[in-house]
Order: sequence, then C-alpha cells, then structure tokens
Amino acid sequence: MIKGLDRLLSWRRAKKEAEAANKLEAAQEQWRSECAAVDNKNQLAREGHQKQLATWLEQKEQHKTAQLRQHSEIDELERQYRAKDCSALEFFCLETLSHSSYPPAFPQKYNMSFDSESGVLILDYELPDKVAIPHLKEVRYIAARDQIQEVPVSDAWLNRTYDEVLYQIALRSMHELFSADTAAVLKSIVLNGWVHSIDRATGAETHGCILSLQANREEFLEINLSLVDSKACFRKLKGVASSKLSELTPVRPIAMLNKEDHRFVEAYSVVEEIDTRTNLAAMDWVDFENLIRELFEKEFSKNGGEVKITQASRDGGVDAVAFDPDPIRGGKIVIQAKRYTNVVGVSAVRDLYGTIHNEGANKGILVTTSTYGPDAYEFAKGKPLTLLSGGELLSLLEQHGHKAKIDLREAKAAATANHAVR
Repeated sequence: MIKGLDRLLSWRRAKKEAEAANKLEAAQEQWRSECAAVDNKNQLAREGHQKQLATWLEQKEQHKTAQLRQHSEIDELERQYRAKDCSALEFFCLETLSHSSYPPAFPQKYNMSFDSESGVLILDYELPDKVAIPHLKEVRYIAARDQIQEVPVSDAWLNRTYDEVLYQIALRSMHELFSADTAAVLKSIVLNGWVHSIDRATGAETHGCILSLQANREEFLEINLSLVDSKACFRKLKGVASSKLSELTPVRPIAMLNKEDHRFVEAYSVVEEIDTRTNLAAMDWVDFENLIRELFEKEFSKNGGEVKITQASRDGGVDAVAFDPDPIRGGKIVIQAKRYTNVVGVSAVRDLYGTIHNEGANKGILVTTSTYGPDAYEFAKGKPLTLLSGGELLSLLEQHGHKAKIDLREAKAAATANHAVR
C-alpha cells in the first residue's frame, strides 16, 4: 500500500516537475523574446538618436556659420556706417524709422539720400492724410428709437489735432535719427513731409509737400522735446509750412531729394548741343553759363519773365538777374550758380545775401553742381534765399524736357589732370 502510494506520488511529482519545467522554459522563452524586442527597440532608438544628433550637429554648425556671417555683415555694415558710406547710412536710418510705432492707418513710407561729404540727410517722409485721424467723438444708443447714433468730432478739433500730429511726427523722426546715430555721422537732417490726398475742387489725387524742416545735430539735441509745444518748436527751427497744415497747402522743400542717385554718377542726355557723356560739373564755364541762363529763361518765361547774364567768372560761378512780372511773388531775382565739386559752405550763401541787398532784389537763388553744408542751410533759414543742389538742378532740367549728368568724382579727376598738365 505504501509502495503503491510512493509510486503514485512519484509519478505525480514527476508530472508536476515536468509541467513546471515547461512553464519555466516558456517563461524564459518569452523573457528572451521580450529582451530581444527591447534590445531591438533600444537599438532603433540609439540609431534614431544618432541620426537626430547628427542632424542637430549639422544644424548647429549651419546656425553658427550663419550667425558668424550675420555678425560679420553687421560689423561690416557698422564699419561702412561709421565711414559715412551712403548706402549703409540710409539702411541704418530706414531701420531706425521702421521701428517707430504708429497707428496702422499711418503710411510710414520714406525715401532718403545722404551726402557723406556734408553729412546732410534729406528725408522725404509720407505723412498721414486727415482720414487717418479718428472722426468719431462717441457712439450713443438711443433707446427710444432703438438706434445707434454716431457723434463726430468738431472740424476745429480735427484740424487742430491733425496739425499737432504732423508737427510731432516731424520732430519725433528727427529725434529718433539723431539719437540712434551714436557715431554722430548725421550733421544735419532735412525732413520733407508729403501727403497723398484728394483735391476737393477736382476730385483728383494729389501728392504735395506740406512741411519742410531742417535742423543741425547740436541744435536739435539741445531741445527738451518732452516740454515743448510742437508747433512752436517747429517754428523756432524755422520750419517751412502754411499756418494750417490741415489745409494741405504745398510748400517748397528746403532741400529736395535726388531720386536718381545721391552720388550723381548716372549719365543723362542734355540739350542738343551737349553730348550725353558731358558732365555738368566739368563743363566749360561758358557752356555752363549759357545752360543756367537758358534753364531759368524756360522757368521764368512761363510768367512772361526774362533772364539776363550780368557777370561770369572762370572759377565756375555765374551771376544773372531774373525779372519776374508776377505782382505778388515776382520782382528782381538774383541767380548765382557754382560749378563746384566740393560742398558749398556758408560764405557763398552770405555773398549771395549781400548781393540781394546791393542789387535791391527781392530774392536770391543759388545753384550748384554739388551739395550744401549744414551751415549754409542754417544761414538761409528765414531769408529770401533758395538753395538748389546738383540733384535739384538735374530735376529742374528734366522738368523742362532735358536730362543731364553730374559726376563729381569724374570732374575732380579731370580738374586734377588738367592742373597737372599745366
């Protein structure tokens, strides 16, 4: 009985041992399979990580290269800016103005040219039209009629606010440019404010300059803008504008932007007897004398005026007198032209002002193939003087159907060569 039980128990034990061994083998096989899957997953993860790491390292190197290139470009731009390179300075000024915060309806468009020799920046700034100023004072709900009623601002408030906004834009823009110019490259700024509007009399779109302001760096930075009245400050700086900007009355800019090329290097055709390669700044002084006479004859003959040459000198200067019959703006006008290759200083403007008094003239016009320094513009403020730069001379010629070329470098080189030959 005992032996049978032992045999029975031994068989059962063996069976259970076999079952346990099978389970162990199955568990081990599953474990090995899971380990292999985990190893495979880890291997794929390592490969993916290596790929991502390689991509990141490549992108890091590309970013570093681009960063170094950008820093190099910025350093070069700063070097050019400090060296008074025109393109770099204009880019710097555009970047400065583009960061000004204004309402969306304000145009914020501008063109500019910088003369490195005189340090004068001429800025044509697009000002907002009156439609950009809020026209609603309040909105009311009329319960009795269940209607919304809009209450407009008064015309007086609108015009007063519009004038104040434009004066503030002009002063703010100058402040931003002078303040950002840490290298003091800008010696003087001429800001011309232009407005696109609709002529109420004709319904046609117009584009006119309604204010013009010039200021030297030191003069402007001494002003405490936080305490000034914007209009009074504008007048103190001898800005040019009508008494009410809201009337959009056009004024002549203190200095006009040369939209072709601020270095005057591009060639243009001129009157029939002048070859397209002729450089006005290097013209024979007699040819230049006649060119100025003919140009202003065209300008003044529209009103029945006439121009007479009174004196000429072989240093490139020419004097003439125009007689304008206009009963209000006309009279005797002294015209003096300087065929210069260097910046025209204040002495030439003073000389012209003295000639006006000696001749009993109403006004003086100074024309040059070059540019004017800040001191010249400063002296001309508030006086019956008009300063026309080389770019404006080209524009005036073009208005009368002619084109010309002014290349100051070429003229200087020719003058040096002629002097060496002599």
